[in-house]
Amino acid sequence: MKSMHLLSGLLAAGVLAGCSSVPYAQRQSQRQAEYAAAAGAPVRSFHFFSPLYSWEALSDQQLAVYARPNQAWLLDVDGCPNLTFANAIGLTSSFHDVSVRFDRVLTGRNGYPCTITQIRPIDVGRLRAAQQAQRKIDEKPREAASGAQ
Repeated sequence: MKSMHLLSGLLAAGVLAGCSSVPYAQRQSQRQAEYAAAAGAPVRSFHFFSPLYSWEALSDQQLAVYARPNQAWLLDVDGCPNLTFANAIGLTSSFHDVSVRFDRVLTGRNGYPCTITQIRPIDVGRLRAAQQAQRKIDEKPREAASGAQ
């Protein structure tokens, strides 16, 4: 009898875990679309002084890096295993320039190297405006309850 309860509990946990991944996948897809819409034409390199201000993994093949609060780049990489779960990243550079097909994103404890295949500048103002538009809600005042005084 206990094994039946344990089995049903595990089954329920598995179903709930599967359900929770759907919104995450949708959110990740939405973030990729937001960044792609705010990204410009590909460039060969960008100037970078460490430390990196911020970064966001969009998939195992794409991430956004912020050199400064208002300067960001969308990087495509040749596939970084578990990039979306990385706690930290590093960027290689030559004379403070990060270049396509030459420099890499480093992930994990051992610095797994992922070659940068494309760099696009991100219009941070446009990205923030799109994010604000997503947050905007339509407000309507409540109707007065009938019979309430």
